[in-house]
Amino acid sequence: MWLCLSPCRPCILTPACQGCMSDSVCFSFREHAARMGAAGRQDFSFKAMLTVSWLTLTYFPGATSTVAAGCPDQSPELQPWNPGHDQDRHVHIGQGKTLLLTSSATVYSIHISEGGKLVIKDHDEPIVLRTRHILIDNGGELHAGSALCPFQGNFTIILYGRADEGIQPDPYYGLKYIGVGRGGTLELHGQKKLSWTFLNKTLHPGGMAEGGYFFERSWGHRGVIVHVIDPKSGTVIHSDRFDTYRSKKESERLVQYLNAVPDGRILSVAVNDEGSRNLDDMARKAMTKLGSKHFLHLGFRHPWSFLTVKGNPSSSVEDHIEYHGHRGSAAARVFKLFQTEHGEYFNVSLSSEWVQDVEWTEWFDHDKVSQTKGGEKISDLWKAHPGKICNRPIDIQATTMDGVNLSTEVVYKKGQDYRFACYDRGRACRSYRVRFLCGKPVRPKLTVTIDTNVNSTILNLEDNVQSWKPGDTLVIASTDYSMYQAEEFQVLPCRSCAPNQVKVAGKPMYLHIGEEIDGVDMRAEVGLLSRNIIVMGEMEDKCYPYRNHICNFFDFDTFGGHIKFALGFKAAHLEGMELKHMGQQLMGQYPIHFHLAGDVDERGGYDPPTYIRDLSIHHTFSRCVTVHGSNGLLIKDVVGYNSLGHCFFTEDGPEERNTFDHCLGLLVKSGTLLPSDRDSKMCKMITEDSYPGYIPKPRQECNAVSTFWMANPNNNLINCAAAGSEAGMIIDNGVKTTEASAKDKRPFLSIISARYSPHQDADPLKPREPAIIRHFIAFKNQEHGAWLRGGDVWLDSCRFADNGIGLTLASGGTFPYDDGSKQEIKNSLFVGESGNVGTEMMDNRIWGPGGLDHSGRTLPMGQNFPIRGIQFYDGPINIQNCTFRKFVALEGRHTSALAFRLNNAWQSCPHNNVTGIAFEDVPITSRVFFGEPGPWFNQLDMDGDKTSVFHDVDGSVSEYPGSYLTKNDNWLVRHPDCIDVPDWRGAICSGRYAQMYIQAYKTSNLRMKIIKNDFPSHPLYLEGALTRSTHYQQYQPVVTLQKGYTIHWDQTAPAELAIWLINFNKGDWIRVGLCYPRGTTFSILSDVHNRLLKQTSKTGVFVRTLQMDKVEQSYPGRSHYYWDEDSGLLFLKLKAQNEREKFAFCSMKGCERIKIKALIPKNAGVSDCTATAYPKFTERAVVDVPMPKKLFGSQLKTKDHFLEVKTESSKEHFFHLWNDFAYIEVDGKKYPSLEDGIQVVVIDGNQGRVVSHTSFRNSILQGIPWQLFNYVATIPDNSIVLMASKGRYVSRGPWTRVLEKLGADRGLKLKEQMAFVGFKGSFRPIWVTLDTEDHKAKIFQVVPIPVVKKKLL
Repeated sequence: MWLCLSPCRPCILTPACQGCMSDSVCFSFREHAARMGAAGRQDFSFKAMLTVSWLTLTYFPGATSTVAAGCPDQSPELQPWNPGHDQDRHVHIGQGKTLLLTSSATVYSIHISEGGKLVIKDHDEPIVLRTRHILIDNGGELHAGSALCPFQGNFTIILYGRADEGIQPDPYYGLKYIGVGRGGTLELHGQKKLSWTFLNKTLHPGGMAEGGYFFERSWGHRGVIVHVIDPKSGTVIHSDRFDTYRSKKESERLVQYLNAVPDGRILSVAVNDEGSRNLDDMARKAMTKLGSKHFLHLGFRHPWSFLTVKGNPSSSVEDHIEYHGHRGSAAARVFKLFQTEHGEYFNVSLSSEWVQDVEWTEWFDHDKVSQTKGGEKISDLWKAHPGKICNRPIDIQATTMDGVNLSTEVVYKKGQDYRFACYDRGRACRSYRVRFLCGKPVRPKLTVTIDTNVNSTILNLEDNVQSWKPGDTLVIASTDYSMYQAEEFQVLPCRSCAPNQVKVAGKPMYLHIGEEIDGVDMRAEVGLLSRNIIVMGEMEDKCYPYRNHICNFFDFDTFGGHIKFALGFKAAHLEGMELKHMGQQLMGQYPIHFHLAGDVDERGGYDPPTYIRDLSIHHTFSRCVTVHGSNGLLIKDVVGYNSLGHCFFTEDGPEERNTFDHCLGLLVKSGTLLPSDRDSKMCKMITEDSYPGYIPKPRQECNAVSTFWMANPNNNLINCAAAGSEAGMIIDNGVKTTEASAKDKRPFLSIISARYSPHQDADPLKPREPAIIRHFIAFKNQEHGAWLRGGDVWLDSCRFADNGIGLTLASGGTFPYDDGSKQEIKNSLFVGESGNVGTEMMDNRIWGPGGLDHSGRTLPMGQNFPIRGIQFYDGPINIQNCTFRKFVALEGRHTSALAFRLNNAWQSCPHNNVTGIAFEDVPITSRVFFGEPGPWFNQLDMDGDKTSVFHDVDGSVSEYPGSYLTKNDNWLVRHPDCIDVPDWRGAICSGRYAQMYIQAYKTSNLRMKIIKNDFPSHPLYLEGALTRSTHYQQYQPVVTLQKGYTIHWDQTAPAELAIWLINFNKGDWIRVGLCYPRGTTFSILSDVHNRLLKQTSKTGVFVRTLQMDKVEQSYPGRSHYYWDEDSGLLFLKLKAQNEREKFAFCSMKGCERIKIKALIPKNAGVSDCTATAYPKFTERAVVDVPMPKKLFGSQLKTKDHFLEVKTESSKEHFFHLWNDFAYIEVDGKKYPSLEDGIQVVVIDGNQGRVVSHTSFRNSILQGIPWQLFNYVATIPDNSIVLMASKGRYVSRGPWTRVLEKLGADRGLKLKEQMAFVGFKGSFRPIWVTLDTEDHKAKIFQVVPIPVVKKKLL
């Protein structure tokens, strides 16, 4: 949904709209699976599925009023008309003529005007009217049925003609049209039928589980299993199992059972597992009498299946396999088609099998390749990886170390070791990775299936669908990532169907969900395509080039028909119609187009108001419904399917009060008309509408095709569903409303940056007023379920599932003009990987392991795409009382409930906060992920990647109430007591934080280095948030308040600099030292920028002081700066002077700013003063805000939790003495180290309990430390091992191999102090950490309990 507000038009702005801007503000709704309902004003409330309505709902209670009294074809004044078939005949119906078309006709054109009227006869004979165009104006009328007398017959209008026939098009209507001009009336009213509904029972590929019967058994159900089936109905009457392996009495019982079955009944008989051991001759002969030829000789564990009709041995079908050993699969399968007493077919299929499942091993690095002939011995790999490789693999795969596929060959010979060979382009491989396909133990399997819908399917639907008749065509929406999984079906007769059921021809190819899964309603929409009044274009067999490039993108004819309503039409009401092959890839030629028609409701004098409803518009070539410069139109119960370009489209922005009620759009594909319609290929090739020299940027300027494109917030979108387009709901950006020029070469209506900011009465000078979206549902979107950028857009009680990224919340505006809005979501559910696993396709690129059970499923954007529930971006963002379900990371896929935008150059607000978060089936390691260099994250070196942070208000995420979660290497935010969370690549900290926006003018390619004075060895490098083509650059670090910083550059410092205080409360301060070349002089002032008035007022000046201490002193209008020329640092104290509203970036008076103008000597060098600044200005690291206490026990909501571990070893200097200090602490319980050596604490990795605590003196560590080796050997697997050194411990020697066995890197070198968190087990967790320094080694981190190995991708 693009809600676009266009500027420079006389329009009444609404409460949901900020005001006219230089370019239009747009909100897009273009998701694959999302649903919307109704609302009043700005409070989006629940009606059916989801509501999004931007203003007061205008409904039309009179829309069902009669348009014409009675049935129009019954008027006695009508004259029968049968023009026959003459393609050269131009028909004009005027001068009061009233004609009744009674039979099919072909003419060149029809013009109805001057009081003329054409009515279509409603009778059994279908009427097809074929013409190039129909024009209705100046009192002309065309009628088929009326609102109170719907047309019951079949009437079709076919619009024919090609674009290249040399016929002069009408300058307003073009070619191949129905045009309704001033004074014209078009009344088409077809049969009343349900437009669309929801599937109420899941459809499985091939129709399995849709009607009939399904039975499956494996281990524990040994013997002969019999089903008795009623041939009249196809239902199972009775079934039983006879364990003829265990007892001969079971053979006797089997004979008795078979004899008791009446003749004529269908018998399904099969063996599961084993049934021959105690199978006596009487039972074998009884089965032979029924028609079996193999049961008499049934052997041990032989699969056997048998179908027959009792009393008719010739009807029997049978299959039997001799099975030997325990390897491989074997199956005996039979099926037979039967007919019920009503003449309906059903199929019975039966299988008896031994099944061997297979799976790939993990990858093994193989770098010690022997050069012997005959290949590599697999026994060598068995020794290196005991228990991980099967004896006789079924298949082998090999790749290079960086993933390039290699060739493999099995060279095993009987009596010799199993061998294989690897080849790299014909040569023996040197170093490679290898894995093996191994068979699991075989298992028995017996299945019985009765398909009562042979080549047909029963659809169970939510509503009464008795209006859908045999022969009608339906479309079922996709419930997977691909919108192309929508499927069409034809309705069949069905005497046994309930009112909410229909039978359709064929079987589904794909999974279509018909239920709520994991708390999210994922039911597929089912739309009716067939109607008894049809308007359609007559098409050619293939594309022809009536427009540049058209056949480069489409191989089919796109020159369809169209219907256009002009200003001043007298009446227009369309219902119960089908439009197909309509629209053209030409501007203004759409299936239904209200063009600059003004007010078409009561305000325009229309009684009843204009409406289109109960329409199906499908297989169209340019949109579905276009509303352009028209207001008050009702579009209700319209199905738009398989269209090019935006489907439901409000065009320019002045369109208001139009209502889209219960509309369905699906399979919306890219078109060529507007940049926002185009895909990347079209965007690059179509440049005629741009200025010469334009270079397209498809991702920014195109790729926005939408199901619902709303260009003005003052329209109503009620109970609608977008069930198939390219992405989720988008509220962002705008369109360029100026023509291409030398100044801006982009085409007209390209996508541009803009913002949505709702205010009271649409007045930006009045208070903000949130737009609230309630009960929104988005699932199976490859990228975003929803992307919301703008001020005060809030979501409540929404549902997201199976999206690549569930929700991205972005900041409200463009600094410094944003007024500090926030975005929030509350009371909502996010599901990472639901029970809707989708359908496996031939293209396995999007199929892979996932979910809690690691089973196969469709994936959004490739196997390793980092699935995220909510993505932080900008801010401030509030997430409250939300539940996250089924987010499970794999080794190689960083799935997480909470995360940050990838490759982010922009700021991250420290006031982003979460509270009341619940996790269900989300491992604690998958709650948050800050990112790491690699696929999708790239180098993770953009400014926003480095400064990500949010506030965990109640500890529901981190278990530390009041903490801040930040990236683990952001030392501008960290302090000495922060707790590392290696699984998240983050840290848990405490403090008071704000931001600086540092703007460097007349340069855009400077790299800034900022250092917090208490951690001078951990600088933060920032590249700048803006593109290098701008005239200035902006750096946006998050900083800890009441601290000192220095700022440096990789070139000469900028001569002009501005520092904005962002998220500073009154009295908050920081001290900064900015590096400049020696000899620089300064002019420094402070001012406040008022965003509303766009005025800047000076508030003070900075004067030079020769004393550093005076920097701390300031007076109204006067502050000090200190220029330390020796170090090259200019020192300022930056202090906020004004109060700030809670969510505002700046103070209530405006954004406080310090401007520095520097007169820098020519040919100055690089302005990096780090070497002279430190240690001179190093400050002692202190914790200003103590770390919060961790939650324990009953305070925790999940079984898995964090274990806080601290291990520290240090030398502390007291006067002239050095004191050694060491301890280990587990969840607050301290284990001090009392003697020199190493201290060890062992923790159960399943429960988190300390199981042992001991120390090893230096005397034990020297030489061969058998005591330590034996101790480590007795530590159980899955144990956490903590170590700390004390004093002058032995830092070298054989004992350090213990650290390697517990996960430390090989070849480690220890320094004077050592702290270690290790793990004993079959894998190396990410949190294994070794810190070793000369004076202090310290590890504060959390470890997940229980310790569980992530499954491999």
